[in-house]
Amino acid sequence: MEIKQNISLKNRNTFGIDVFADKLVDYYSIEELQDFIRCRVADGDTSPLLHIGGGSNLLFLKDFHGTILHSCIQGINVTADEGDNIYVRVGAGIRWDAWVQYAIDSSWFGLENLSAIPGEVGASAIQNIGAYGSEAKDFILYVDCVDLETGDIRHFCRAECEYGYRDSIFKNVVSGRYAVTHVHFQLSHSFRPNIEYGGIRAALQEQGIKEWDLSPAMLRQTIIHLRQQKLPDPNVCGNAGSFFKNPIISYEDWAKLLENCPDAPHYELETGVKVPAAWLIEQCGWKGRSLGKAGVYANQPLVLVNNGDAQGKDIAALSKAIQDDVAKHFGITLETEVCFV
Repeated sequence: MEIKQNISLKNRNTFGIDVFADKLVDYYSIEELQDFIRCRVADGDTSPLLHIGGGSNLLFLKDFHGTILHSCIQGINVTADEGDNIYVRVGAGIRWDAWVQYAIDSSWFGLENLSAIPGEVGASAIQNIGAYGSEAKDFILYVDCVDLETGDIRHFCRAECEYGYRDSIFKNVVSGRYAVTHVHFQLSHSFRPNIEYGGIRAALQEQGIKEWDLSPAMLRQTIIHLRQQKLPDPNVCGNAGSFFKNPIISYEDWAKLLENCPDAPHYELETGVKVPAAWLIEQCGWKGRSLGKAGVYANQPLVLVNNGDAQGKDIAALSKAIQDDVAKHFGITLETEVCFV
């Protein structure tokens, strides 16, 4: 376990916001986390706790007067191998994309479309990360956690996680209560490419790749290429990826939108119609624009960027201006995917 006092979090969030935490704790095992929590309880310490991953879904608005926890738990272990299914327990502190690469190299398939998503494995189970027609919940069996109030171990099966679009029980009902230590995945020995979403098929055609010749590695590289075209590297330009969720509106509201925007892109769901937030933002004229030191990325309006030395309040002000504009023009409320701290 490593404990640092009065530490800058600039390198712990992908926006590069330079705020400080009273204490930062990196732990390397379940036992270390349990010891820390039980000592904290014994000492009567009731100061705030915040558990973070790679910091790719956070916007710090001010210094954090409490303790930041971060998992460094590693390990990828097969727990069962039955027929076409492979079951794997993965440490929460492993980089998500490193896990995707490891799975493909091991001939365990399913995660290809989730390539190049920033962050760590533990956060994938909390955020239900998703891209190009796949979501983490499609492959998660259950999640191992430690109760941050008691230090006790708790296991959540997939149903108990209450997964939804970029949502889970860990983001609402039990928000802040549990730290994810391991995530259990069910993958396949058979490669079944999912190429129907977000321009994947067109990208393959541009490369001259036939569907019957497509390998998992080819699909992964195509996904990475598509993401790099749209999303800035946080090491070069501070950002948190998609800042807003794609809104899901009722069929009644969709009919009203069509009256004024007959060519509006959309995806029909059982619960309503999903409208791309990027399209809404672009229609309001925000693509490529800046507000102070914060800006909207020119290649992808869903991404807000730190143009240099921005503070959290600068990003938040831009977010609010965009939300107000979309609500004014379309009557649609954009929800943030990024968590404000």
